[in-house]
Amino acid sequence: MELQNTVKEALNALYHHPDDVVRMQADRWLQDFQRTLDAWQVADNLLHDTDSNLETLIFCSQTLRSKVQRDFEELPSEAFRPLRVSLNTLLKSFHKGPPKVRTQISLAVAGLAVHVPAKDWGDGGIINWIRDEMNVHPECLPSFLELLRVLPEEVFNYKISVRPDRRRNFEDELASGMEIVLNVLTACLSINELTEDVLEAFASWLRLRHRIPSSTLASHPLVLTALSSLNSDILSEASVNVISELIHYSASRNFEGVASQMPLIQLIVPRIMSLKAQLRDPSKDEEDVKAIARLFADMGDAYVELIATGSDESMLIVQALLEVASHPEFDIASMTFNFWHNLQIILTDRSSYVAYGTDASIEAEKARRLQVFQSSYDSLVSLVSIKVEYPRDYSDLSREDQKDFKQTRYAVADVLIDAALVLGGDATLRILYMKLIEAVNSRGNGENFDWCPAEAALYSIRAISDYVSVVEGEIMPQVISLLPKLPHQPQLLQTVCSIIGAYSKWLDSSPSGLSFLPPLIDILVGGMSISEDTAAAAALAFRHICDGKNFHCKKKLCGSLDGLFQIYQRAVIGEGPFKVSAEDSLNLVEALSMVITELPSEHAKKALEAICLPAVAPLQDVINQGPLVLGQKPARELTVHIDRLANIFRHVYHPEAVADAVQRLWPIFKVIFDNRSWDMRTMESLCRACKNAVRTSKTLMGVTIGVMLEEIQALYKQHQQPCFLYLSSEVIKIFGSDPSCTSYLKALIESLFNNTTYMFTKIQDFTSRPDLVDDCFLLASRCMRYCPQLFCQSPVFPCLVDCSMIGVTVQHREASNSILTFLADVFDLGNSSQGKPCVPIRDSVIIPRGATITRILVAALTGALPSSRIETVTYALVSLTRAYGPKALEWTKDSISLIPSNAVTDTERSRFLQALSDAASGGAVNGLMIPIEELSEVCRRNRSVQDIVQGALRPLDLNLVSVS
Repeated sequence: MELQNTVKEALNALYHHPDDVVRMQADRWLQDFQRTLDAWQVADNLLHDTDSNLETLIFCSQTLRSKVQRDFEELPSEAFRPLRVSLNTLLKSFHKGPPKVRTQISLAVAGLAVHVPAKDWGDGGIINWIRDEMNVHPECLPSFLELLRVLPEEVFNYKISVRPDRRRNFEDELASGMEIVLNVLTACLSINELTEDVLEAFASWLRLRHRIPSSTLASHPLVLTALSSLNSDILSEASVNVISELIHYSASRNFEGVASQMPLIQLIVPRIMSLKAQLRDPSKDEEDVKAIARLFADMGDAYVELIATGSDESMLIVQALLEVASHPEFDIASMTFNFWHNLQIILTDRSSYVAYGTDASIEAEKARRLQVFQSSYDSLVSLVSIKVEYPRDYSDLSREDQKDFKQTRYAVADVLIDAALVLGGDATLRILYMKLIEAVNSRGNGENFDWCPAEAALYSIRAISDYVSVVEGEIMPQVISLLPKLPHQPQLLQTVCSIIGAYSKWLDSSPSGLSFLPPLIDILVGGMSISEDTAAAAALAFRHICDGKNFHCKKKLCGSLDGLFQIYQRAVIGEGPFKVSAEDSLNLVEALSMVITELPSEHAKKALEAICLPAVAPLQDVINQGPLVLGQKPARELTVHIDRLANIFRHVYHPEAVADAVQRLWPIFKVIFDNRSWDMRTMESLCRACKNAVRTSKTLMGVTIGVMLEEIQALYKQHQQPCFLYLSSEVIKIFGSDPSCTSYLKALIESLFNNTTYMFTKIQDFTSRPDLVDDCFLLASRCMRYCPQLFCQSPVFPCLVDCSMIGVTVQHREASNSILTFLADVFDLGNSSQGKPCVPIRDSVIIPRGATITRILVAALTGALPSSRIETVTYALVSLTRAYGPKALEWTKDSISLIPSNAVTDTERSRFLQALSDAASGGAVNGLMIPIEELSEVCRRNRSVQDIVQGALRPLDLNLVSVS
């Protein structure tokens, strides 16, 4: 009684106390209480207490539902009967509500049925039990109908802690009782006020997709009742749900083909088609229109393969879906977008036509279908392209509404791409160009120009840029020639700049493309002065024009290098009206760098100096002010310039010139390294610049690479910055297989790893520095792949294996994945010609630790790591098993035998071990995933079981000795 009062007091504090701290404490106490064994009895007592208020009833019903779902195993077996009786009593007590409480009790009863097999439930199983209770207590029908509604839904509720086998058996039990359920629901139709509840329950049972003959459903009273509501003035939501489920039911692949479903399809489709006129009926409620649109969309999604044949009947459905797509409300129109996408895939994918046999037959049928659907996709382009038009009050919209509008545009762009794949990009362009001309010619001029329709057409043209032929010569020249004539309204100009970038390949390849380049460059320069958004689009367009594949554009721009440098300097230095942000300026850096790449070597060196100067000069100025000023500068004031240098080193592909530039700049870099080695942001930026230089210049780095890495080694001892490791990782990738670098690289990796592994002696160390762990083991993996003989013979190799064993269960995703990848690389060593000679050394390290490593990996699979990592852990375990065969299987068997039988059955163990054995023998890893996922699910099914499993495997105990 005292605990019951405490629960009431805590709930009162949670909902009514004015102090936030007190409310948080109450919430924490209540959450802890729900995990206790006492929660069963207390929640049950308070639910039966007629004095309990609504807050108490809701909390206790949720508690009882949660306990049944997650913690049923903690009850003794004899507790089932009294629990079922109590829940049944509560179900009947709350038959009039409150609805929230009744729902939770229904879920609790359904959860109980998932746990308890029909033979143990008694009364012929839960379905027979419900039927009998409904007959005896007709006044409680609302409660039992709700129970019938939630019961099949619990098949898919993986929060219920049952074994996979039991979940499958529960689904079979429900399937075998389907006829009883349908009879019960049909009988309840005689009570008008229960019709909605009956239909909702029916919809829920249809989701199980278990076979009921189509002919039976086509004449079933439940189906006919749902269909009859389509003629009502107000659509029944439950009826719409039923019809939606029937649509998907009739298209389910579980059946023996479409022919067997035709009685149901022929009943449903005409009834839905009769609603088409209501889509445009202004008197219809918006929710009703949405419901009708949903039925058409469901029909399209479910029958898309039938529709794709292009029969006369299917084209009627397509016309109706075009009607939905034309609806002014985007939420309604967009319901069809998935259909248009799936239809496009079927029409354009060759695998859809394999049944037609010969290549000629396949091509003929594909051409026929594309021709049939041409007019539909033509119409679709016209209908959806107007939906990207900016609303007149766009600037007054909230940030959230503006974000939603952008998402609308992205969604429409995807539909336009689908249309371009069916019609061809050039044909789609022609339709959109007519929209553009119409917008330009009919919307006034000068200050009266209505820019919104023109911008919408241009946005749509931009969306299909990847599908328009690069030699299209009819429409694109007209589009491009129109761009300089458009006013510089910010949103319109932003889209114009985006179009220029998107069609850079056309500009490069089309016979007339290069002639447009000067006026387009003028547009981009103008765009940099209007707003930050237009400046961003213009900078990105410059980058696209100068892209590595656009050879002719770059060659032409090489002749205008002085002008490009002026634009670059104005944008980077911030002179004049340019509004290019530091981040967007990197696109200009990249653009100019790619133009410089096209210069002859003798000119590239001078151009490289010029492009570096605006970034180098500010750094030199700061350095000239002395170490104190350099140390106090905000990181951003340094990294903005270093990031530009990093982009230059990455995109100017003149290895010798870049190597010379880095050698000249090394004194500046060294001063920054020495004075800012404590500053992670600056070090990351500087290491990125060095990494890009190493990647571009490789062996031409010469002396500079040596002094750079000496600097890194020395600084890493003082400040363990992760970026020092990823810079070293790039060096290993490039120089790892070079015999002349062996002694130097050996010193590098031993210094770095020795100064890392000593920091990680317990799991808490890994948790506190996951970034360092991530880069440490990424570097270790690089060593395994690029210099295995050097790495495996080093004394740091066993240290890293030991370190990985301590930290593999760290919860940080990237850190854990890097460790697991390293271990897999160690196990896979014999798969490469470089690694094979090192296998004996590897074995001398792994075999003594093999049993422990295996136990830790099994623990990771069964709960020590989140279930999202199962695939990565599985790969490591399979690699171990393939490397060590029977020995590894024995380690796995010993590990899994540690788990008590109340957590994992012998059958579940055997299934897992057999699958692992098959994978070790060369079977596909995919075949192992289901047994592993099921073992993982069994071991994680609730907190108590997970604690038992992890307590037995003890992944953090490296010295656990198995007692046989």
